Amino acid sequence: MRAARGVRDILPAARPSWSRVERGAADLARRFGYQEIDLPIIEPVALIERGVGGDTDVVRKEIYRLVQHAEGAGAELALRPEATAGMVRAYFEGGLNQGPQPVRLFTMGPMFRHDRPQAGRYRQFYQFDVEVIGDDGPAYDAEVIELTWSWLRNLGLRGLSLEVNSIGDPVCRPAYLERLREYYRPLGNQLHPDCQRRVEENPLRLLDCKEPQCQPFKEAAPRITDHLCEPCAAHFAAVQRLLREAEIPYRHNPDLVRGLDYYTRTVFEYQHQALGGAQNALGGGGRYDGLAEALGFPATPGVGFAGGLDRIVLMLDEQRRQDEGAEPQGEGPDLLLLPDGPDLDAATAEVARIARRAASVAADFSKRSLRAKMRAAGRAGSRWVAIMSTEEAGRRAVQLRDMRSGEQREVGWDALPEALARDLATTGDGR
Repeated sequence: MRAARGVRDILPAARPSWSRVERGAADLARRFGYQEIDLPIIEPVALIERGVGGDTDVVRKEIYRLVQHAEGAGAELALRPEATAGMVRAYFEGGLNQGPQPVRLFTMGPMFRHDRPQAGRYRQFYQFDVEVIGDDGPAYDAEVIELTWSWLRNLGLRGLSLEVNSIGDPVCRPAYLERLREYYRPLGNQLHPDCQRRVEENPLRLLDCKEPQCQPFKEAAPRITDHLCEPCAAHFAAVQRLLREAEIPYRHNPDLVRGLDYYTRTVFEYQHQALGGAQNALGGGGRYDGLAEALGFPATPGVGFAGGLDRIVLMLDEQRRQDEGAEPQGEGPDLLLLPDGPDLDAATAEVARIARRAASVAADFSKRSLRAKMRAAGRAGSRWVAIMSTEEAGRRAVQLRDMRSGEQREVGWDALPEALARDLATTGDGR
């Protein structure tokens, strides 16, 4: 048996990279005043369709619908393809709209899309999601961008760039969409079949097309920033000014529209040059002032971001290979206990309980020889091993060996926590 196509296991050797990315995201979000929220991975299909947009690839091609096993089982359900619609639902359903506004939220977890698997893209993928719900000020757009830019930069990602755009609002966008239709209609079958359909149904999606045959036409298409109403233009100008004042480098990309229909005004996207081609987006977001109303709730503005953890970890590991010439390694326990003799299980377990006051500890209870245990310990990545013979167990002592320096000394069981804590503090290796 093998895992289903498009999903994978994140094995112990990979977890340190993932943990670093996840901890960095959560710690920074909290420093910016965001509160953590957990959402169900199952949502009503209607929520996804009304939120994401019925003409998006997500709804038309990629959604995982759940089979209803009984008549009258209730609303049709699906695995969530993104988190923002669910976040807005939770904001109202949980009564967060009744408290001080705006509400700052973040979450991390798996999303699901029936997409074509490739490097950094999976059918079960993981996202870091931040949202500010309840205020339409441009300062919140800039804050979300500053938070996420800081997160990606703090991780040490090189080749990172930020693109921003404004796609207007219901006041100014309709006139622009008609201009797009007028431009694209004469092109007819020169366009990709999906784009031929979108000319009438959802022309803004034409700017999101990645098909090679459509690129020359897209480059000459009317620009939405030339058709913004005064409030939208002022909002976009304010966002750009705040980014400049925060010294966040960005490029205005007039073709940037993002792939979901709920966006209004500001949209932004992070690119990484090493990914190349159409798959070089690490994450992005924007403002969605009409989403709550589309879901049947009172009109409430919001702005947010979603970052793809799979791609970010992929890029960080690739940088490490280039810099160090090494594959990512799993983190073993700080201390690995190696009993060397019969009937030492109880004594070894007691030593482990004592040492865990200061460090992470595991024991090798196998019946292998000490030499075999030492070879395995060398591959485990532990900082120390503690070797204990039957005679040493009688004296409540172990031989503590530093696996980096090779230094070995005898330490009493009760002195182990202090010895480990002192060395961890000296080397800065505490986890």
